[in-house]
Amino acid sequence: MSQLFALVSAYLIGAIPFGYLLVKWKTGTDVRSSGSGNIGATNVLRTTGRAAGVLTLLLDIGKGYLAVWLTGELTHRDPLWMSAAALTVMAGHAYPVFLKFQGGKAVASFVGAFLCLTPLPLAAVLVVFLGVVIGTGYVSMGSIAAAATFPLAVWLILQPSVSVVGASILAGAFIIYKHSSNIQRLHAGSEHAFHFGDRRS
Repeated sequence: MSQLFALVSAYLIGAIPFGYLLVKWKTGTDVRSSGSGNIGATNVLRTTGRAAGVLTLLLDIGKGYLAVWLTGELTHRDPLWMSAAALTVMAGHAYPVFLKFQGGKAVASFVGAFLCLTPLPLAAVLVVFLGVVIGTGYVSMGSIAAAATFPLAVWLILQPSVSVVGASILAGAFIIYKHSSNIQRLHAGSEHAFHFGDRRS
């Protein structure tokens, strides 16, 4: 029963739409009606400003970490259930019941979840993410590159249980799937580039 409670809690934690709530509180508007239509930190930063974007990022990372940590506490740190919670909190962010299942791409909740579950491989792919973003100017391309290399990093660095490897593969594939529209825009040359320091405070 504790395992089921942990997974339901992970989904509901993931479903808290911090980006939507912060923009609604600050401007009274629906962030999904602006920019990319996403509730994540990148769109919040572009449409509402740096402070709201950074806070959204931190809160979304925090909810990913919290969901996996709480599941660990409830299941004696069973890697199977913690892996399931990592995927569930991402699903909650991407398909939140509170917003009629219209959420974000789950990158920040992915970071938080695997910061708790597999911190060293996550750190390795964050280097990949930053390198790609700095080199190309595209956050989406950095996210896709990090997601694609993450399962390999998990396997090479940790050689963990099958459940953790499986979760890393599914999580990486999910991130790439959620970026399918970005991939199309990158191919068409119409993707929005990110410029450091060129944002409202």
